[in-house]
Amino acid sequence: MLALLGGIFLGWSLGANDASNIVGTAVSSKMMRFWPAAILAAIFVVIGAVISGQAGIETLKGLTRLTIDQAVISSVAAALTVTLMTVMALPVSTSQSVVGAIIGIGIMNNQLNFLGLGKVALCWVGTPFGAAVITVILYRILAFFYNRLPITLFSADRFLRAGLIFSASYGAYALGANNVANVTAVFVGAGMINVQAAALIGGASIALGILTFSRQVMETVGKKLVALDPFSALVVSLSMAMTIHLYTLVGVPVSSSQAVIGGVLGIGIIKGINTVDMNTLKRIFLAWLFTPVVACSIALAIGYASRLRYIPL
Repeated sequence: MLALLGGIFLGWSLGANDASNIVGTAVSSKMMRFWPAAILAAIFVVIGAVISGQAGIETLKGLTRLTIDQAVISSVAAALTVTLMTVMALPVSTSQSVVGAIIGIGIMNNQLNFLGLGKVALCWVGTPFGAAVITVILYRILAFFYNRLPITLFSADRFLRAGLIFSASYGAYALGANNVANVTAVFVGAGMINVQAAALIGGASIALGILTFSRQVMETVGKKLVALDPFSALVVSLSMAMTIHLYTLVGVPVSSSQAVIGGVLGIGIIKGINTVDMNTLKRIFLAWLFTPVVACSIALAIGYASRLRYIPL
């Protein structure tokens, strides 16, 4: 079972990086404190993984056939990629890291499911754009009703806080359900564990990452890209959760980072594109572009290095 440490490392990296997508906007808008938000997110990530994580696991495990050693290599390659981006404070796509690593192994094996890869890639493209559209629509609808509520400023604060607690719980559930496949699907494909065990182990490792190393990336999402007021933070949080949940029903693991950035950009469209920090946006897009390439390269390097044999003279 030591081979699962690669998956646990990846789950930890995912939780550390992607927690910002769930609670970053709420924490940075001062509506929730970090620790209550992190504990809430950790609990619902595990619940989502166990209850609704099976479809994504089935999709990813079918991209290529893996041995146990190759499953470990792909997990470590993806985890190293995500950790690198996390240290750089960039909200990277864990899904792209995992699929990039799987592609690297598939290249070594000369065997890839191109139909499955096409489905995943199409969903990648649709994630940020879909989230932006959902955000614009949701903002208009919620603002219409919110502005007509007969409530005081104090009541409004409590209403928004309750809404953010709900959206953070829903977002964490969706993250666990959708992204647990990134953590342990390769081990199911290699025949090491069953789907139920994969969901539980993957969800727990993501929760561990949230609780131990998730604060740094939150500033990039919550403060540096677009300054979010509490109402906008609520809309972004809900749109991210809805987007991820939609792809969970389709059975494709997608990037919560791309979903939340799409949501934040939706707010930028409503409030004026000049409110968006274009330099931060460029860094994020470059990270998305290079993530699968870096993960694929690392997987190939580790894979080929593992095949080397010392021949004495």
